[in-house]
Amino acid sequence: MLKKILAAAAVGTGVLMMSTFTTSAAIVCKGHTCWHTHEAYDFPHEAGVVVHEDNWHWGPREKFAFREHEGRGYWHGRKWVAW
Repeated sequence: MLKKILAAAAVGTGVLMMSTFTTSAAIVCKGHTCWHTHEAYDFPHEAGVVVHEDNWHWGPREKFAFREHEGRGYWHGRKWVAW
């Protein structure tokens, strides 16, 4: 019984450590401007952004543009707003 408990604890620890090192990728859009993020940010409400899964694609009649930027922030028109 003790061996089963220790084995389960070891497996649980391994899963927890692996989930800590994985990055969560997402596509973030404001209006028709989108960018990729590799961190799970809680964007401020006033940012007005929509966070999508990394495999998200827009519809056939929609048009979005990707504007990549490093760091924490969001696009407001042509200006990157860091927070």
